[in-house]
Amino acid sequence: RAQENRVYCGKSGYSDMLRPVGVYRVFQALKADRCFSCRFFSATLLQFLPQVEEMDISWNELIGGSLTALTSHLQHVGEVRTLRLCSCRLNSEDVVALGGIFSADSALFILIYSYNRTTSLCNQEEWWLELVSSLSHATSLTTLRLQACGLTPDSLDALGGSLRCLPSVGELDLSCNKLLAGGLSRLTFHLAHVTHLERLDLHLCCLMRDDLEALIQVLPSLTALTELDVSSNKEVGGVVHPLVSALPVTQMRRLPFNSCYLTLVVPYLRTVDISWCKVVGGHLALLLDALQPSVVSELHLCSCEFTTDDMQHLAAVCRRGCLSSLRALDLSYNSLVGDDGWCSLFAAGGLGSLEDVDVSLRPLTSAPCSAWLPALLQALPQMPALARLAMQRWTADCQEREQLRYCLKKRSVLLEWDPDLQDTSSACKGNSQESLEESQPE
Repeated sequence: RAQENRVYCGKSGYSDMLRPVGVYRVFQALKADRCFSCRFFSATLLQFLPQVEEMDISWNELIGGSLTALTSHLQHVGEVRTLRLCSCRLNSEDVVALGGIFSADSALFILIYSYNRTTSLCNQEEWWLELVSSLSHATSLTTLRLQACGLTPDSLDALGGSLRCLPSVGELDLSCNKLLAGGLSRLTFHLAHVTHLERLDLHLCCLMRDDLEALIQVLPSLTALTELDVSSNKEVGGVVHPLVSALPVTQMRRLPFNSCYLTLVVPYLRTVDISWCKVVGGHLALLLDALQPSVVSELHLCSCEFTTDDMQHLAAVCRRGCLSSLRALDLSYNSLVGDDGWCSLFAAGGLGSLEDVDVSLRPLTSAPCSAWLPALLQALPQMPALARLAMQRWTADCQEREQLRYCLKKRSVLLEWDPDLQDTSSACKGNSQESLEESQPE
């Protein structure tokens, strides 16, 4: 793959293969995930790749305990900017070896260390202390991802001390560490020193109310923050108002609340994702009133148990032109909406920028769309940017299917229907092109 400036290694013999090729000096990325061995990381290979900027050896669980075989030769590739070590079963000895590549003049910007944990809590803490000690020398780091590493509240004490030495960190991912519950305050005290932090990911950490209140206290200090992910933490729903009030809302671009017991949302967001929040059903009006709808470009409302009234309120907002910037709309898995609700939405207009819309039903369910399909067909000319329409598990008769497929095919719009609905019968195929054209809305 010389044209992509990447080397993909799957076996230890790749270094021998590269030597006669004579093009290895141009490669900038070395990807060797799922190779089940680290023996190929030898000086024989690395010395011929001095310009490598990205190294990915993730998902090689046999590397654990032998990372020094790689780090001892990294002097040959001093320009590494990104290092991915996900799920390698690394131990404290490996972390010590990793620390050897960190220095004040290190070029490493991105370290992805997710899915590394030990079964012993004692070993875990030893491993973690070694890691944060090493991180304190990685002063150039801008991205640090420690997803699902089995971190505990005690781990956060050490991490907070290291963050003071990492002033350039702009992205911190601690998500899927479910043992953090009750200890986030040990980290938030130090976050104020990370003045360039733009993205903070704490989704699925089982955060408690005390954790969230500690986070709220430090949010006003994070003046560069544009993305905060606290989704899949059910307690978030009870503190949304103070959480939103503490954020620099005019610059926030992403704040997902999916799988939270949500009560309120925030204005100025470009992307709003509250999928799987059942409490939104019957209260969509409150949600939309809490937004600055004119700036929203993505609205993800999957499986919110919407009613017909909810959809009619959404239609009213569209009709006023408040969603004129919307490019993606996900209304899938909302089977409680009646035909009148879907009709009102498509008849409302005001979605001229829409590129992607999903109204699919849940798997193992189905319902006829004949009652609102004419409204959709009439609305399509008013959605010139549409590139994808997902209608999985909606049923229609032969003529209706052909009518919709023909209308979308003329504009190269991707239609996603179940395979059995896409197969047309012989009667459908017998319809003439002229009759289809006559049936299309102007």
